[in-house]
Amino acid sequence: MATENKNLSQYDKTSVPDARAFRFGIVVSEWNDTVTEGLFSGAEATLLDCGVLPENIVRWNVPGSFELTFGCKKMLETQDVDAVIAIGSLIRGETSHFDVVCNAAAQGIKDLNVKYDCPVIFCVLTDDTLQQAIDRSGGKHGNKGTEAAIAAIKMASLS
Repeated sequence: MATENKNLSQYDKTSVPDARAFRFGIVVSEWNDTVTEGLFSGAEATLLDCGVLPENIVRWNVPGSFELTFGCKKMLETQDVDAVIAIGSLIRGETSHFDVVCNAAAQGIKDLNVKYDCPVIFCVLTDDTLQQAIDRSGGKHGNKGTEAAIAAIKMASLS
């Protein structure tokens, strides 16, 4: 497994661009909110740790991961942001719904990156079990939200 020997919360602050002048949007899925709130907490704490002002972090909620694409699109169109982080959590169930929503979220966010001149960071966990999601949203593997925030800062600095 990709994160088995990596802690998602570890980063070298000296290698991260200065983020004080950036403004970030974060769109958070309300589905599996125990997981997505953990991811949001990791992303927000990292942005603040890297110098982003609290008033330069805009959070919007959407019902589920399928709706992340539209939420991010509206944020890109209405907010002056340097990057957007899309936060969601999908846990495999007994039907193919998991695969459909995973693919739609990934393709939708990819399409936003192609269409808009502002990066949208994919922070959607696609896990087989709730425990795997917990382990990656502040658990034993760290926090994918932290990793997404670092990616957002690095991508914003490219603009």
